[in-house]
Amino acid sequence: MVEPIVWGNGVLKLLDQRILPHEKRYVECNTAEDVANAIKDMVVRGAPAIGVTAAFGVVLGLKEGKNIDEIYNLLLNTRPTAVNLKWALDKMKATYEYAEGDIDFVEKSAVKLFKRDIEYNRMIGKSGLQVIKDGDNILTHCNAGALATAGYGTALGVFRAAKEAGLNIHVYVDETRPYLQGARLTAFELMEEGIPCTLICDNMPGFLMKQKKIDKIIVGADRIAKNGDTANKIGTYQLAVLAYFHDIPLYIATPISTFDFSIECGDDIVIEHRNPDEVRKIGDKLIAPENVNVYNPAFDVTPSNLICGFITEFGVFHSVDEILNKIND
Repeated sequence: MVEPIVWGNGVLKLLDQRILPHEKRYVECNTAEDVANAIKDMVVRGAPAIGVTAAFGVVLGLKEGKNIDEIYNLLLNTRPTAVNLKWALDKMKATYEYAEGDIDFVEKSAVKLFKRDIEYNRMIGKSGLQVIKDGDNILTHCNAGALATAGYGTALGVFRAAKEAGLNIHVYVDETRPYLQGARLTAFELMEEGIPCTLICDNMPGFLMKQKKIDKIIVGADRIAKNGDTANKIGTYQLAVLAYFHDIPLYIATPISTFDFSIECGDDIVIEHRNPDEVRKIGDKLIAPENVNVYNPAFDVTPSNLICGFITEFGVFHSVDEILNKIND
């Protein structure tokens, strides 16, 4: 399994996801600024991975002698949609205050958060076995694998768990324009793991559903509101609408940390808008008129009524109320 995040000897190394699958190269981060740039430039991406990376960014910033509030704000302002970023930074700031500035204690907490993410991902994978049947054809979007987390993955963690359980599944992978996380990253991970997969263009899922080639959809999430509205990579909403029309269940595989109970609904989720050249170009190659206007939101929001269930580390839930009851227990 690929290692997207490596921490050792006070240095953070991030697998550069911008150049996968053609080259495996790590970007070395020695400062909080390095980490902020790596998150902003998508060297690392995926909500859980961003959170874990930011936790180590706090450690590096403290070792530089920076003020905790300065580090917090620097990292928080890198990408606005993924709630795991703020969740991790809040935890690290609280840990720093509890430890009265003991950097070694803060570092141990960051390592613990890293290991816990992998542990929870494995639990999510096992939970997902409740909704997987032998022979399933499953559609996924973007990349919710080891590369989007500290390791193992959320949606792809379910696929890994299915393989480990001896189930035969096949995964259809949306290319996920404009950044091609499906084509470059998800297809790469599934092939590395020996999980049968087929890459499709983003405008093909409806036709596959009509042909009854899709049994269910499992994707990840970047932020989930209190009512269950879910922000995920742009293109997820249209999959949900198509799935609803064709009576195909759509599941969100996510840790509980992705739920933002401070916001009521999806309208409250801030959607990140990215560089127009991500649409105008593929890599460095211009594929559109150089000055054409571009609309490039990185995420969309799927209403909760289009979601069949949430696959979490604590099991599969069909409403946020069920999750709140579990947490309160």
